[in-house]
Amino acid sequence: MTGDQEAVDRARHAFTDTFGGQPAGVWAAPGRVNVIGEHTDYNGGFVLPIALPHTTRAAVTRRTDGRVAFASLQGEDAVVELGLDELAPGRPDDWAGYPAGVVWALRERLDGGLSVLVDSDVPVGAGLSSSAALTCSVALALRDLVAPELGPADLVELARRAENDFVGAPTGILDQSASVLCADGHALFLDTRDRTSQQVPLDLRSAGLALLVVDSGVTHEHAGGGYGDRRQECEEAARRLGVDFLREVEDVDRLAALADGTPEGQVLMRRARHIVTENARVLEVVAALRDGDDPRRIGPILTAGHESLRDDFEISVPLLDAIVESAVGAGAHGARMVGGGFGGSAIALVDTGAVDAVTAAVGTRFEREGQPAPRTFVTVPSDGARRLA
Repeated sequence: MTGDQEAVDRARHAFTDTFGGQPAGVWAAPGRVNVIGEHTDYNGGFVLPIALPHTTRAAVTRRTDGRVAFASLQGEDAVVELGLDELAPGRPDDWAGYPAGVVWALRERLDGGLSVLVDSDVPVGAGLSSSAALTCSVALALRDLVAPELGPADLVELARRAENDFVGAPTGILDQSASVLCADGHALFLDTRDRTSQQVPLDLRSAGLALLVVDSGVTHEHAGGGYGDRRQECEEAARRLGVDFLREVEDVDRLAALADGTPEGQVLMRRARHIVTENARVLEVVAALRDGDDPRRIGPILTAGHESLRDDFEISVPLLDAIVESAVGAGAHGARMVGGGFGGSAIALVDTGAVDAVTAAVGTRFEREGQPAPRTFVTVPSDGARRLA
């Protein structure tokens, strides 16, 4: 994590070295970790994320030559540059496609072009929404530079369009909403069907608790593979049940209609069961936090969520399961994988004094599995997207 002034100075210096001159400003947007509510967002359901202290910073300025240029301090030496009129889904590709998608969505306001330099300490491929941090930081910059009438909900939609329509990543709105809307010391309770949200107090430190994040080291890609398959399976399950979204199903007994004796029906029943029970878990966690209960109470709910993701949604991997098992075995109150699945990170709710012991237990398990020690850090609910300078 980088301090704000340090981040601003680093971004400004790099921008000047790369493009000459100073940026018009520096904007930041955080990654996120989801306390509970996985894959419910594109099913019209409930989610409960927090923003990380880790952010992506975007130093941005307008141009007058009709071109757009993107540079990154994260191992990308070449500047990606093309004409504003050349922007199209898939062009440019790779990491530059994410900020380019935001520019593309507002291209009618940017006839002169744009230069963007990004810097980030959000772990990439760890299920912590590094892509949303990137798109949301650029979206906030463009709001301030060319579209001041855009509100927070518009920024979420702008960033979502960049990922869905330009990059081709079939995400819901969880990641972008968390990056824009989260507040320090709170979890964001978001209803993704009507997009209303509420801040739920989550002061772990005063309860003697910590949220430990463990990166499995197994990377994933939203734009391909299993994530899109799960979304299609959920849509098919909803169609067979006669509802627009699985959110509308509250009774798991109703899912028996999907189990028609075929292998496909059994799969659809399990996918839908995860969504229905996960929505219920979100509501249970929110109720506990609002009632002022000891946050330790939510630990078993987190573990139940992992078991559902592992067994019904089938998106965990052995190292994520190992993290959860070893963390709970070492005294964590609960643990679960987070993010889109097929890799990424897990979280564990632990007593502050047990962080070292749980971390050591996870490390020992990784060593036994023949894996390098995982990256771990303790996180706290932090602020959403903001202008730094």
